[in-house]
Amino acid sequence: MMARALFPYGLALLAFGGLTGCSSEATGARAALSAPEGAEYLGVQTQLLDANTVSFIVRMRGARDRADVVAYARCAAAQYTLIRGYGFAQHVRTNVGRSGDIWEGDGGFVISPDLPAGMRNLDAEVIVDDCREQGIPTV
Repeated sequence: MMARALFPYGLALLAFGGLTGCSSEATGARAALSAPEGAEYLGVQTQLLDANTVSFIVRMRGARDRADVVAYARCAAAQYTLIRGYGFAQHVRTNVGRSGDIWEGDGGFVISPDLPAGMRNLDAEVIVDDCREQGIPTV
């Protein structure tokens, strides 16, 4: 009988714990978007794969981890999307490698004038503004 009375409180604690985990994860993701101190952004190569599919090869020194390289590719893709007169990009994948102190990423994106179906969509204007605020260069 006592266990049934405590059951709702146990559920509440589990739910609160799950929400607490989400907030710290979201905070960590936001922190990963800030430019690493002393990072050197070594340029972007753009490769048009077809009319709307683009690969961005980015190179940088001083990345903290893979997330910094992915953020750089995302910033390049967002600016390129605006240059082409489109509003959205969909992140397909980013392969990241490291050789010594140089990190390289190959990010694949599909650009579109309209919001594409899917979950990895980027509003190009919002991303470019955020990149500028965070000190991450675009193309």
